[in-house]
Amino acid sequence: MAFVISDACVACGACEAQCPVGAISMGDGKFEIDADKCISCGGCAGTCPTGAISEG
Repeated sequence: MAFVISDACVACGACEAQCPVGAISMGDGKFEIDADKCISCGGCAGTCPTGAISEG
């Protein structure tokens, strides 16, 4: 199951840099994860300073 980013995202970019498959990009005011590209590795969730990323 792909990870998702909640409204707690502060758009710091830490998750985007961590994603090994480039599934994370800037959306409308926060980062978003492309569920079709996400390999559910969890690297982004471990990097997020606000805990905004969880399994969807």
